Amino acid sequence: MEYITHTWHWAISGFLIGMVMLTLIFFGKNFGMSSNLRSLCSMTGIGKKVAFFDWDWKSQRWNLVVVIGAMLGGYVAVHFLSDASNVNLNPKTIEQLASMNIDAPDGKILPEALFGSQIFESPKLILILIVGGMLIGFGSRYAGGCTSGHAISGMSNLQLPSLKAVVGFFIGGLIMSYFLLPLIFKR
Repeated sequence: MEYITHTWHWAISGFLIGMVMLTLIFFGKNFGMSSNLRSLCSMTGIGKKVAFFDWDWKSQRWNLVVVIGAMLGGYVAVHFLSDASNVNLNPKTIEQLASMNIDAPDGKILPEALFGSQIFESPKLILILIVGGMLIGFGSRYAGGCTSGHAISGMSNLQLPSLKAVVGFFIGGLIMSYFLLPLIFKR
């Protein structure tokens, strides 16, 4: 059990992701989570009014199963297989997070300041969640996919647009981490 609950070496995870990608390529499938939103909208019949959603969502049923599996796997991992005591953050990172009122993990998987129920008591944080969600949705649509689709599937298929998207994701993440997050959560 200890091998399952503790952090895996990157080579093991990378190998497993590579095997999944080889299997998907063999069967002619493309992996991505945001494409499931299009499938879900198409299932409602909105394709009769919006041409973008007028497509054969049944061809993507397998990808909907991936989403269900990810949700179930996440639940099992958090409630039965997690050992947050092995999270070891750099002391400088803990210091920087503390300056923004974000607590260190201390045996928790996620910081309460960002993922606790108290965020729904703050109009500022609710606005941040709404704007952030809209930006993520727009960005996924504008980039033609999400981080998982481009970074895992697109890059393994050697697609130049995916490389450009992943570089953009990293630049955006750096800007968010170093400039915007401190502004949002400053004391």
